[in-house]
Amino acid sequence: MHPDDLIERHFRLIPAQKAALKRLKLGTIRNLLYHFPSRYEAAGTSGEAARLIPGTKVTLIGSLSGLKPRKLWKSKRNVTEGWFEDTSGRVKVMWFNQPYIASYLPKAGTVKISGTVGGNVERPYIANPEVEVMPAGVATEGLFSDTNNPKSEVRSSVFAVYPESRGVTSKWFYHALERVFARPVRNRAHAQARPEGALGRAISNGASNVLQVLDDPIPKEVRERYHLPDLARSLLAMHKPKNQRETEAARKRFAFEEIFALQLTRAQERAENDAQASFPITDSEEHAERFLETIPFPPTKAQKRAIADILADFGRSHPMARLLEGDVGSGKTLVAAATAYAVVNSRPPLKLASGEFARLPDGSVANRTSGTLQVAYMAPTEILAGQHFQSFIEYFSHLPINIALLTGKVCKKFPSKVSRGEATNISRAQLLKWVENGEIAMIVGTHALIQKSVAFQHLAYVIVDEQHRFGTRQRRALAHKGDASPHFLSMTATPIPRTLSLTIYGDLDISLLDELPPGRVMVKTAIVKSGERDIAYEAVRRELSQGRQAYIICPRIEEPDPSKWNALQAKSVKTEAKRLKKEVFQEFEIGLLHGAMKPKEKDDAMSRFTSGETQILVATSVVEVGVNVPNATIILIEGAERFGLAQLHQLRGRVQRSTHTPFCFLLPETSGAAAAKRLRALEKTNDGFKLAEADLEARGAGDLYGRQQWGVTDLGMEALKNVKLIRAAREEAERLIQTDVTLSTYPTLRERVERASAESHRE
Repeated sequence: MHPDDLIERHFRLIPAQKAALKRLKLGTIRNLLYHFPSRYEAAGTSGEAARLIPGTKVTLIGSLSGLKPRKLWKSKRNVTEGWFEDTSGRVKVMWFNQPYIASYLPKAGTVKISGTVGGNVERPYIANPEVEVMPAGVATEGLFSDTNNPKSEVRSSVFAVYPESRGVTSKWFYHALERVFARPVRNRAHAQARPEGALGRAISNGASNVLQVLDDPIPKEVRERYHLPDLARSLLAMHKPKNQRETEAARKRFAFEEIFALQLTRAQERAENDAQASFPITDSEEHAERFLETIPFPPTKAQKRAIADILADFGRSHPMARLLEGDVGSGKTLVAAATAYAVVNSRPPLKLASGEFARLPDGSVANRTSGTLQVAYMAPTEILAGQHFQSFIEYFSHLPINIALLTGKVCKKFPSKVSRGEATNISRAQLLKWVENGEIAMIVGTHALIQKSVAFQHLAYVIVDEQHRFGTRQRRALAHKGDASPHFLSMTATPIPRTLSLTIYGDLDISLLDELPPGRVMVKTAIVKSGERDIAYEAVRRELSQGRQAYIICPRIEEPDPSKWNALQAKSVKTEAKRLKKEVFQEFEIGLLHGAMKPKEKDDAMSRFTSGETQILVATSVVEVGVNVPNATIILIEGAERFGLAQLHQLRGRVQRSTHTPFCFLLPETSGAAAAKRLRALEKTNDGFKLAEADLEARGAGDLYGRQQWGVTDLGMEALKNVKLIRAAREEAERLIQTDVTLSTYPTLRERVERASAESHRE
């Protein structure tokens, strides 16, 4: 057996098992080794059969005896009963309506039983326990048993419980891994030197031969610096721990490995970025100051800091790579406009036949006498792209430059040759021609901007707004559209905890907008009890009667299936929209928006709401980002306890777009203490950064931002709460990349980093 062998080569799998392993993305023996337990069971409340508490669930290790079937005298039910015994004593075990189970249970050897304690303190019993035969030596030999005393027997008190899928159970994984550890390794010439102590003795006895060919991706000096166990020891501790302490040490090691690999991918991307040449942007500070003098309100201190950060990056020889992170309504668009203004007022450099920029005698870059550098602004939706197009027209209308809009449906140019103060529709072919020859200084659009047909002459600055991380491949697609690599600014309105931003956005510098512009009205948030729903409806009616609009958010699209006992019982947008129109808001137009709609249907629904044709939009959380309707001033969130704090904060940010007082009503469906505490935190503060940190602590990063989006496992996401671990992984990654950017001296680590890169850039 070899770690890179396919699982089906060594296991007979039925179709259901093959499908389950495929769903879990487990194809090789190596994948199986890295399929870590989701939790661990302790061997009983006290680990002893003589001290059981009725009503508790227990897991015990020992032996069975005296098993025999019989019928109960009164009920005539079949029952098989016997005794379970460990070193502390014994307890009765009973199986009801399973008369043949005695023939299947072992008459000798060690077993693990799991079940609920019944009876009373004087006469307890375990009803219908699950029984699992323990391989010889597993129950009595711990990973770190006393090597000086060969007679010592330390019972394992912790047992792994694995993530399951229909077709493979936790028990299947347990026995499969036992078989993996017991099989001899193929191609022993590549085996590592055998470790010393209990682990080495286990390997020599054939218990874990497969671990011999697994090279540790974490360099030895890094493991020693942070006291991390090696790979073989950690894998055994994850799957066959003696106690919780061993498991915690192994989890820490694998969490570090995952974050370390991710940090290395980011450090490599940053090194690659810094090795490229960017367009020189001259007099950027002067241009930005001139722009800020034209706006009717002064920028905040945070906005000034962010603008200064970006302008300083413009002065460097390599392209900027920066994340602008700001709370809802913090003024990111103004920062983008001020810095874009500095770019479109700069002349492109002269380029020699050799490909180098021409320089003046003093060493500065020689600029052309005509034309400007170009800016591309990419928004997540066509509606938002159109809104930003109008914003930049207002910002730059006094400049003699051309601004364009490019989406999948629309091509527009400002100013129109017929009417200088308006935008006009033009053909796609004409727009692309003007972008390529440099006549369009600024273009706003959707992902249509990165299509192969879009070519720039002097693209110097790329701004990407909201929704998802703009991937390295997409950034490279834009970088190859001009004479040099453009400066890159990613913007997000989702406040991100520091540890997460240092990991996920490790290749970007970060600027924070942590204050709101003056005059921005704070959202008034209130929790509405189940019997007070009419209060929220009356508030909505009051806002609508004044000509404003409302959002009503529901957790589901369709009603739950009543035949499924565990279906999510929550309001659905489809049913709720019909009910509200029929029973509550008959006099108003109600629109519908959810993720299962076709793109055209979504656009039509948002267009009607944006234009005011519909007054109420009943939607799922698809409106969390990328929706800007200033006339919407009130939002009701049904089943509020089902959303994370960060998500709720983003949802209420949809109504913080005007000078009118916005309202947010939270309508929980359950009254749990934990949910109530989280919602009260939202009621008390409008600081998105504080809420994001609280949500990270309470729920974990995977629930906030989605594991699939970033390619980070549950274990890695849990590690994002550990600031020291994140910093250590980042420092070690930067240290390695400074001396060996390709990791040529660490081939195993390089392979691990390549896997991490593939997982985190699935675009």
